[in-house]
Order: sequence, then structure tokens, then C-alpha cells
Amino acid sequence: MTQSFAAADAALACDIRMNSVLPAELQARYQSPALIRNLLAATRTIAVVGLSKDPQRPSYFVASYLKYEGYRVIPVNPSADEILGERCYPDLASIPEPVDLVDIFRPAPACVEIVRQAIAIGAKAVWMQLRIVNLEAAKLAEEAGLAVVIDRCIKMEHGRYNGSLHWVGMNTEIITARKARRFF
Repeated sequence: MTQSFAAADAALACDIRMNSVLPAELQARYQSPALIRNLLAATRTIAVVGLSKDPQRPSYFVASYLKYEGYRVIPVNPSADEILGERCYPDLASIPEPVDLVDIFRPAPACVEIVRQAIAIGAKAVWMQLRIVNLEAAKLAEEAGLAVVIDRCIKMEHGRYNGSLHWVGMNTEIITARKARRFF
């Protein structure tokens, strides 16, 4: 059963905006706290398209964090056989199991084809990482019934909403007097 965090957002999230290249109306559509929290709570399997073999790359750091937090991470990189101890696939169509969310670490022009593949495999959502914005791909995903997040880091959002990001001095934009608790 999927939890709904819409009511909780009104009480917990303030209206401070993190740095985003999207205008306010698109932030409301593609960066909604309720959408993000519901996706993080409902997702179990994440295909990371563009996952690098290099531990210094952001995609590697994000995927290793997600794996540590209990998500099933499936690497998608045509030039690798294995990343993070997981078999690597050349594209989404090659993955032999269901995928809940496709996390995209590829340039914006590549997103349309990735979204087409995500639709074809029955993914429930696509997530374009920080500074990856392709509105054509987003529209295509929405028309197919997929949830879409644009220009946000899934690792930062997870840490923000599970209550651990502030431990390292990050501004989580969560203002509350309530005792911290994990949402998922």
C-alpha cells in the first residue's frame, strides 16, 4: 500500500526553494514534495541509466547510497559488465526483472530514448538527476502514465525526507519542532 504524504507536506515542508533551473510552475509539477516522498516510499527497484564504473562520479556515489539504503539498484551502462557487485545491462530493455523507477544520469538529449525504453519495460517513474531537464521526455512519460521528477538528486531527496541529510550540515528545507522520524 502506498502512503500519501500530501497532508504531511503542508505541516512539514516550508516554501524555501532549493536551487533549480525550472521555473516555479514546473517546480510545482516535477518537484512536488508529495510526489517525491510517495515515489521514495513506493519504489524498491531502481535502474540507474548512465551509472559509471568510477567511484568518484556522482552516479556511482548515488547508486551506492541507494543500495546501502536497501533499494535494488540495477546498473545500466553498455561499457561495463558489473558495477557495485551487480550485473550491468546495456539498456533498459535488457533488464530481465520489473523496474519501479528509472534514474537518469545521461545528457538531456538522451532522455527521450531512455523514457521510451522506460515506458516499454513498464517502469512506474522516471527521475532526471540535477541539471538534467528534457520537457519533451517528461511529457512523453506523463502521457504514458509514469510519474516524473526533473532536476533533483534522488540521494539528496532521500536523505532529506528520511531525516539524515541534516546530520551532515545540509539544509533540508524541513522546518519542524517534531522529533525526527523516517518516512520510509
